[in-house]
Amino acid sequence: MKKCWLALLMLAALPAAAEIAVRDDGGAEVRLARPAQRVATLAPHATELVFAAGGGERMVGASDYSDYPPAARALPRIGGSQQIDTERLIALRPDLLVVWLHGNTAQQLAPLRRLGVALYQSEPGSLEDIPDEIERLGRLMGTERTAQPAAAALRSRLAQLAARYRERPAVKVFYQVSERPLYTLNGRQIVSDAIRLCGGVNVFADLPVLAPAVTVEAVLQADPEIIIAGARGGQDAGGLAMWKRYPGLLAVRRGNLYSIESDLIGRAGPRMIDGAEALCKLLDQARARRGTK
Repeated sequence: MKKCWLALLMLAALPAAAEIAVRDDGGAEVRLARPAQRVATLAPHATELVFAAGGGERMVGASDYSDYPPAARALPRIGGSQQIDTERLIALRPDLLVVWLHGNTAQQLAPLRRLGVALYQSEPGSLEDIPDEIERLGRLMGTERTAQPAAAALRSRLAQLAARYRERPAVKVFYQVSERPLYTLNGRQIVSDAIRLCGGVNVFADLPVLAPAVTVEAVLQADPEIIIAGARGGQDAGGLAMWKRYPGLLAVRRGNLYSIESDLIGRAGPRMIDGAEALCKLLDQARARRGTK
């Protein structure tokens, strides 16, 4: 009996399971009573972040275009930024939903909030935010043993890239999101952070809109040294051929029209470090061509 009472006293002395709390990219505090066991995502980059944080086996649903890693392709689809299949999502009973801060509207998310689903709003604003986000998601899922080394490896790669390229001569860059209409990104978007890392200068960094429409005339006036567009499957999806009609443009004269796989440069997930590395190499090619034309 004495041993029994001793055991009970020892159990009573143990601390209760601590509540998990992290702050998301929208500034909200996300609280969970226990690590999330059923996770769903509403953006492809969020899917990649959850997998990188060690939560692949906890995923119960993903957005329509979540195709990486390969295991994500087999997950039930629950919609995306345009429309959420709320009924299907509720049936999956997630205890954590990772949403796109500027992609999923408050109106879309309101029914889920009323049901008590914990929402984590994700939108890394810089490359350094990516490993930070992996760690935060790892805390929410209790997968820190995977998340922390993954984050440390990405930070190490970023530090190496910064050390290699921070002193290189500046390169004026036009980043083309689409051809018709002609869209680019301003200096607050994460792609511009990759451009800065590589020693580049976004010629439209000062525009107030995150993804502004621009004119051909504005690009000609800015006269970028290099034009880069996102592409899928190795195709010239960014419409770079349009610029060959303007042989006086510096990027055209020097042959600096390039594309990068859009999933690498356009998704704010762990693979964006690969995209940044590819971008840095292209800017170096542009530097090597100086003085030729």
